[in-house]
Formats: sequence, C-alpha cells, structure tokens
Amino acid sequence: MISTKFTGENTDLKRSVRARIVILSVLVLSVVFLCINIPEYLAVGKDPVKYDYGVFLGVNAGKKAMKEFRKYETIVLDVQNGFDRDDIQSLKERGHRVFSYINVGSVENYRDYYNDYLDITLGEYDNWPDERWVDVSSSKWQDFILNDLAEKIKDTGIDGFFVDNIDVYYQYHREPVYDGVENILKGLKEKGDVIINGGDTFVMEYLENGGAAEMILDGINQETVFTAVRDYESDEFGESSEEDRDYYLEYTGAVKKQGKEVYLLEYTNDERLKKVIRDRCRELGYKYYISKSLGLE
Repeated sequence: MISTKFTGENTDLKRSVRARIVILSVLVLSVVFLCINIPEYLAVGKDPVKYDYGVFLGVNAGKKAMKEFRKYETIVLDVQNGFDRDDIQSLKERGHRVFSYINVGSVENYRDYYNDYLDITLGEYDNWPDERWVDVSSSKWQDFILNDLAEKIKDTGIDGFFVDNIDVYYQYHREPVYDGVENILKGLKEKGDVIINGGDTFVMEYLENGGAAEMILDGINQETVFTAVRDYESDEFGESSEEDRDYYLEYTGAVKKQGKEVYLLEYTNDERLKKVIRDRCRELGYKYYISKSLGLE
C-alpha cells in the first residue's frame, strides 16, 4: 500500500515548485503584455519622433543630419545636397515620410544645370540674387523637370516632392505660364505626393476654375503666415501684418476644406510668437515648423 501522506521535506518541495510556477506565469504574462502594448516605433524599429514636420533645405548629407532628422515624422530635404537612396531608405524604414525639394519656377546659379537654361530665364528674383525666374511654358524646361530632374529625385525613393516657386505665375501672370505650371504639377503628381510651397495665386485660380485638387497636390506649405522677414541678409524677423495673416489663413483654409494637408513654415526667435503659432496650428489642424534662419540648416 502506497502512503498518500507528505513528509515535511516533500511539502516544502511542493511549495517551492508552486512558487516557481507562479513566478514563471507572471513573467510569461508580462512578456505577452509588453508585446501587445509595446510602442510601435520600438516594435518595428521606428524612431520616437518629437515633431510632426521639419524643413531642412540647407542641410547636407551626413551622420549629423540623419541623426537630427530622426526627431521628425515628415522631413523635407533636398536630395541634391548629397542624399542618396540608402539615406532615404533608412529614414523610411524608421517610419519617416520624406519629401525632396524641387524648384520648378526658377533656377539657382549653384546648380550644375544652371547655364543650360539661362536662355529661357525671365528675370531676376527679388531677395534671392542667386536665382532667376524661368519660363515654365518652355517645352525645354518642362521636359527637364519632368523627365530628367524629377526622375533622378524619384529614384532615391522619396515619398514625394516639395515643389517651390510656382509663384512664377504671380510674377508673370500669363496664360502660357499658368498652363506650364499646371502641366508640371500634374506630371509630378503622377510620380509621387506633392506639397506645394506657397503658390496661392495659381492654386486658388485653379480651384476656382473647377480644377480637381487631387490632380496637382496632396498639401501646401505656406511660409510667414504669422511671421515676417524684415531683412533677408541678417535673418531679422518680425510679426506678420493682420492683413497678410488673414489672407494666408483664408488660402490655407480653402485648401484644408479640399481635404488636403496644410503645413506652415515660420521664421522667428520670439518665444511668445512661437506659442501663438503652436496654439493656432493645433486649433486649425495644421502642421508647422519654426526655423531660426532662412537658410533652413
């Protein structure tokens, strides 16, 4: 006959086993809980971003730049500043959206293709002595932008284009210029997402003419809604006039009603004004970036 009684030693052993089972169960449940609730950026190798939006057009490629970019969800850079496919892919794998600058309405004298298009420039660009406005109605220019430059930028793997200087239509308010801008924007939209920098004259006229917003843009970036540039050479900034602020808020609001994103790019060192910008953008559902310099380094 086998006895069912436990000695004191066996009782202690049983308690020890039970304690270990309880501890192991707690550990297993903790691991399961962490796996379910772990932040997404850790679960998939994403960066813990601090800011929605950053514009870095004056930044060159390098480890310092890549480290700084990790703080921002949506990044605007210029791939012509040395960024390659590996750089862009690294950022995208870590959860960032990456847009590259493309200048469609003027040409800068530091670009290696500057001299090739001097013959179709229209005039000097106020406050930016290294640029000249370009005739966007020219098939030569449209072919270059859409079939050469944009393709090279796209090949780096960017999510889309940050399109600058369609304000050429404001400067040269003619139908061929309007048509040229529209053709370029539609061509870029076929290659990726498009954020238009400024462009209020063209965009509002396009929408008033019954144009479909989704054919030319995914969002707009508007500079100096709440701030103003007092001196371009010394980075002296101030506060925008009520008239300018109301005008740009009307423009950005019209685009927002189209279901498109609105981004603001402001320039100031004034902490009071920074707070005004942050509060209004939260209220309006806009994303913003505040820079200390026009160079956007």
